[in-house]
Amino acid sequence: MYEMMLRLEGNGKKNLYEQIYEYIKGEIQKGNICCGERLPSTRLLAQQLGVSRSTTQLAYEQLLAEGYIEAFPYKGYFVCQVEELYDLGGGECESWTKEEGKEDKKWRYDFTPNGIDLEHFPYSVWRKLNREVLQDDKGELFHLGDAKGEWSLREAICLYLHQARGVSVNPSQVILGAGNDYLQMLLSLILGRENLIAMESPTYRHAYDIFQRLGYRCCTVSMDRYGISVEELQISGADIVYVMPSHQYPMGVVMPIKRRQELLQWAAAKEGRYIIEDDYDSEFRYGGKPIPSLQGSDTHQRVIYIGTFSKSIAPSIRISYLVLPIHLLEQYEEVGRSFPCTVSRTDQRVLQYFMERGYFERHLNKMRAIYKSKHDVLLAELKGIRGIKRILGARSGVHMLLQMEGELSEEKRILRAEQAGVKVYPLSEYCIDKRKYEPTVILGYATMTEKEIREAVRILKEVWESLGESGN
Repeated sequence: MYEMMLRLEGNGKKNLYEQIYEYIKGEIQKGNICCGERLPSTRLLAQQLGVSRSTTQLAYEQLLAEGYIEAFPYKGYFVCQVEELYDLGGGECESWTKEEGKEDKKWRYDFTPNGIDLEHFPYSVWRKLNREVLQDDKGELFHLGDAKGEWSLREAICLYLHQARGVSVNPSQVILGAGNDYLQMLLSLILGRENLIAMESPTYRHAYDIFQRLGYRCCTVSMDRYGISVEELQISGADIVYVMPSHQYPMGVVMPIKRRQELLQWAAAKEGRYIIEDDYDSEFRYGGKPIPSLQGSDTHQRVIYIGTFSKSIAPSIRISYLVLPIHLLEQYEEVGRSFPCTVSRTDQRVLQYFMERGYFERHLNKMRAIYKSKHDVLLAELKGIRGIKRILGARSGVHMLLQMEGELSEEKRILRAEQAGVKVYPLSEYCIDKRKYEPTVILGYATMTEKEIREAVRILKEVWESLGESGN
């Protein structure tokens, strides 16, 4: 049984029960009180601290409500397993993190591949819909809703996915969550953590880190110009593979139909194999129609589909969705229903109206045109830079890659650009395995204006060409 070394302050600034609650919560978060450890009874703790039993009961009730502890009749109070929830960290598409205690450096121009264009966000529409939802005086929105999310929003998402992505889905298969991190955690409960997960390399590093922190064994599989190597995947022994077939991150590869069929055949060949399809930014394609989803071609119910509104609307609304194969719904009902939906019901209703009334479609059309214009400006400006061997991933998404010629390393190119006030990103940050790749830098253009893109590329041209001439 854990004994508390707590000294209460009776100065009136904080209630005594709050001091007890915060102390215990802090000890659990720090790992000083381990999962499964028994806490003193409310009566015993009250005697130890010299307070009334009602005070310790209030503290324990708050800890129970927040899920830090659980109570068992005739046994007592025990600490829940919560450390993984504090270890997730990060956000969607974050591959570079700042060290604790250090501020992010402000760059004159930042080619971040993680941002979006917020200048053209439909603020007036979003404000109007928020007011309408709050003025409807529907008290049920402030009660805890369905663990999967609001049925009406799930219906709107199903309609969009069927029309735009060719996804075969009904609302009962859709689960909403505040970001992909939460959905990955939910999947770990549904699928279990005994699986070996394969991921492409280079890959979305944040997802790889989350899977590892959730306790999965992970391996990497190489890519070619068509996407993940199915032959190497077969050899790996993995039973789950995480892919981004419509626009691989960061390489920008669009998986052709033949490779997709090979991947689906791999999944169908053995019971218990699944494909996690991350369709994070398929809305933005600048040549031809959007590529249909892998899930839409799956006849064996082996594809788990993950989508998000972070790229298409804004990261801060924190609404992602999971589409489960029908036969996995039973596992979800057993283990997932105990986790309430992590997205506010009012935010869900706002997004529902945004989609149902055509605002979402109009916003996407507008943003496609804006991103296409920026994309074209960047491509045109890059033609003036000597030493670019190849430009990759330039037909969709909001970033592209420059594969460079010569002996100059990524590190030297990036350092010289930073010294001139321009932030570019190395492909090596996304490479998990030890394979060698040609020097490649990533340029995201969503957050920059066309004028900023032209000026930033002019600076890159000057510093990189002078670097090549000097040889250092």
